[in-house]
Amino acid sequence: MKSGRVTARRQPTQISRTATGAVYNAGGHPGRHGTVPGRAAPALGLPKGARIVDFDGYELDPSIYDEMFLPDGQPREHARRLHEALSRLSAEDLASIQGRVTRTFYSESISFTVYGDSEAEERIIPVDAIPRVVSASDWRELEAGLTQRIRALNYFLEDVYGEARIIDDGVIPEDMVWGCPQYRVEMRDFSPPHGTWVAVCGTDIVRTNDGFRVLEDNLRVPSGVSYMIANRKAAKVTLPRIYRSSRVQEVESYGAALQTTLQELAPGGKRNPVIALLTPGVYNSAFYEHMFLAREIGAELVEGQDLVVRDGYVYMRTTDGLQQVDVVYRRVDDDFLDPLVFRPDSLLGVRGLIDAAQLGNVTLANAPGTGVADDKSVYVYVPDMIRYYLSEEPLLQNVETYLCRRPEDLEYTLDNLADLVVKRVGESGGYGMIIGPHATQEERNEYAKGLRADPAGFVAQPTLALSRSPCLIDGSFEPRHVDLRPFVLTGRRTRIVPGAFCRVALRRGSLVVNSSQGGGGKDLWVVDDNPEDAEPS
Repeated sequence: MKSGRVTARRQPTQISRTATGAVYNAGGHPGRHGTVPGRAAPALGLPKGARIVDFDGYELDPSIYDEMFLPDGQPREHARRLHEALSRLSAEDLASIQGRVTRTFYSESISFTVYGDSEAEERIIPVDAIPRVVSASDWRELEAGLTQRIRALNYFLEDVYGEARIIDDGVIPEDMVWGCPQYRVEMRDFSPPHGTWVAVCGTDIVRTNDGFRVLEDNLRVPSGVSYMIANRKAAKVTLPRIYRSSRVQEVESYGAALQTTLQELAPGGKRNPVIALLTPGVYNSAFYEHMFLAREIGAELVEGQDLVVRDGYVYMRTTDGLQQVDVVYRRVDDDFLDPLVFRPDSLLGVRGLIDAAQLGNVTLANAPGTGVADDKSVYVYVPDMIRYYLSEEPLLQNVETYLCRRPEDLEYTLDNLADLVVKRVGESGGYGMIIGPHATQEERNEYAKGLRADPAGFVAQPTLALSRSPCLIDGSFEPRHVDLRPFVLTGRRTRIVPGAFCRVALRRGSLVVNSSQGGGGKDLWVVDDNPEDAEPS
């Protein structure tokens, strides 16, 4: 799973203690100014001696946006109904809810794979039962910005594999594009149906007190949508009354939306096209998701050996003979797609697949070569792409980013390494990076050596006060840092279901949200801005 989004901020200046242990508190002294005052509603009908888990002692930091509470400790209007419902639950209720959510993931084998030095380990993704809530108006803002962004990114890909006007006009340096390892010269002069290079995009979004920011665009083989659906199914089972009363916007239509998107991209507008989902196999970290999505969209789940190319067409081996395939939703990286074009030693791909796509006889979603547009250096220029191709100002802002290939940015990064997050351009999953405020001086000095040796291989970003959302930790509500990955589908038009894979840094004080390094997930609820008209619980 391509994840590993990590952000950082300066260490808090003070530490306060509550009954749950050490809690970061950078916004002042603990007590009524640093915590949420207890306002739990009466818990009627609870067994004698049952303990209510309210939000008294929940730490707030004015420098960090809290997804449920305003800085004064009052719940945000759109989160009020969830807050009231949670405040009525006993410790036993919450423990039961969390246990049922966890058991749901175990029973469904909702897992991911962590690759160590010597072997791979399959794990059940950690999940928190308390949903993150986002207002409908905030979601509309995100939806508009994401739609604008994917339009520009698809225009960029069509351009750089064609006339390259954006380079000729000096908007982006040519060596940044031509020298990008993810730029596939083999795809020059290729044009996919409707100019849609990216049919499925997973965009990583963070929120600070300044609003939403795009952290990264995942344009190759983005994953995580199965966790979005699984979190929602678990929430509807374990929090049924709260879910119904909150009028949460549904995400279950994702499978139908993806199926429609892929059908729209079929060669020649073919009706009722045959769709196959190409997986690397059972040992891939996202294999659970591949199985899940194949069922959702009515596609055949195939490996490379199940497909064959004959006379420029792709066929699937079946018990009844060969069946032509019109759309391949590929979850195999570019390098392994076709041994005749990319890595000749690949056993995961299909010989002749790229030729069939270039002839227009099969559609590959996403198209090979999209990685040039989600390169960490090219990311800096996405706002310029929006202005260039759409003549519009970006609706969603990037995180401020320093390109270490620029001498002045390199100097600034080296001088301020203790305050920055520095990433290797070619790495993902939280690897190849350093979080300056959390590193030792020795670690920073060692990292700086690599930075000086290959400046173009690094980018730097300021530390971010990543927003926090309540989580159930050891029987109490505690804030944890979160991000979200909405999924943007593009066929003839763009579709975005009102939900996301919400990732959470479950370790106290951690800003690492990717599951391979201690992060987990939770459901994200898009709800009305004002819940007054919602049905009573």
